[in-house]
Amino acid sequence: MVIDVTDATFQAEVIERSHTTPVVVDLWAEWCGPCKSLGPIIEKVVAATNGQVVLAKVDVDANPQVAAAFRVQSIPAVYALANGQVVDGFMGAQPEQAVSEFIARLLPSEESQTVRKLIEAGDEESLKVALSIEPGNHDAVVAMAQLLVKTDRADEALQILARVPETDEVRRVAAAARLAADPVDDFDAQLTALLDQVKGDDAARQKFLDILETMGPDDPRTPRYRKQLTARLF
Repeated sequence: MVIDVTDATFQAEVIERSHTTPVVVDLWAEWCGPCKSLGPIIEKVVAATNGQVVLAKVDVDANPQVAAAFRVQSIPAVYALANGQVVDGFMGAQPEQAVSEFIARLLPSEESQTVRKLIEAGDEESLKVALSIEPGNHDAVVAMAQLLVKTDRADEALQILARVPETDEVRRVAAAARLAADPVDDFDAQLTALLDQVKGDDAARQKFLDILETMGPDDPRTPRYRKQLTARLF
């Protein structure tokens, strides 16, 4: 899988995605000759992994923030990320054999593949086994937390979510867990009522934010209510 990444999409497409799938970042520019020879090689090798590794291509001229984050001094520069962290990398054009070895180091182990199958099974016993193998596996933690929320064990869900770094998915499931204790039927009515309490009441502010997380960024009401919250707080 190959994606083009920008300064605006880097957090979601690279950092957060790397918690579930290794991401290789290829920093390049149109004027860079070695980049043009390396690019097709990386694309070919990553394609052969059948989705087990994602290639994120970044034009450093168009996306200076990403280039600055990696402190790029020369290109091509290639970095591998897993669980939100850089785990490997190289600079300069490389032969296909070297690139293949680089990508091979990112492929999941047999143990990780077993965990993936258990997560896909999705039942509680399978998820427990997955977590016994990899207690901090992001997907297993989120899947178990979702199951716990659905079975009225919200407190347990929040405890298990604390094992992993915060991502969009973690925030959404945590919000659902907190709201499970006091379900909200009419979001608009509840948000309007909470607006008068958010400035001095931490619990009210958290509930307001949890409702917005549940609504999601695609709900047209979400940005409007976020602006109203900001106005009340500041």
